[in-house]
Amino acid sequence: MSELSKNRYMARTAMSDEDVRDAQQLRAKVFGASVKENNLDQDMFDAICTHILVEDTRNNQLVCCFRMLPLTNGGEIERCYSAQFYDLSTLITYNSPMVEIGRFCIFPGLNDPDILRVAFGAMTRYVDENKVKILFGCSSFDGTDTGAYLDAFTLLKDRYLAPQRWLPRVKAPDVFRFAQKLGLCTPNAKRALAQMPPLLRTYLAMGGWVSDHAVVDQHLGTLHVFTALEIDAIPAARKRLLRAAVQ
Repeated sequence: MSELSKNRYMARTAMSDEDVRDAQQLRAKVFGASVKENNLDQDMFDAICTHILVEDTRNNQLVCCFRMLPLTNGGEIERCYSAQFYDLSTLITYNSPMVEIGRFCIFPGLNDPDILRVAFGAMTRYVDENKVKILFGCSSFDGTDTGAYLDAFTLLKDRYLAPQRWLPRVKAPDVFRFAQKLGLCTPNAKRALAQMPPLLRTYLAMGGWVSDHAVVDQHLGTLHVFTALEIDAIPAARKRLLRAAVQ
């Protein structure tokens, strides 16, 4: 993927081991529970992924990063990170290119919406260049206290569950079956949206869907839900905005 700039931010592909280490250091600041040594968040998937860095061009500070694992189709779904936690056998028959988005994080304390715009612009360019039909991954909530996010999980249950034909099944040993446990609850929508991580809100606004349960990931110190976005389901107006960011 070629460089992409908007205002003061630039997205580019990691080109060296040093670039990947920089991403791993930023991830460690966000996913601190997973750090074992050297202040790095790293795993075996780093070696097979493409890493995207978003930098502030004023000082070359890394402000955002994520990694992408391309799959030819659903027949390769067991290769992905998410398959460690979710039974994704329903997606095996998906017969188009897919990309797993992983370890998406923004430098703590930075809230400039242009960071997210540039990051999604980079994703959009990759999707268009590679004719990708679905983006997916794990969307993480900070901490492992399910009680802190009951409105968010109730809203997910009410509006955003995966189509039955793609719905992931339970695989991880520690899960919160929110669709089952919160079946009769009604969410406070304002509070629910405030509880959701920005990346998940963005996926949902574009037509994304989630699993019916959350994984309690003690290793990362997070709760996460499987999240997918079918490219053809993105509203036309939103597609125009995304593509405007890559011009």
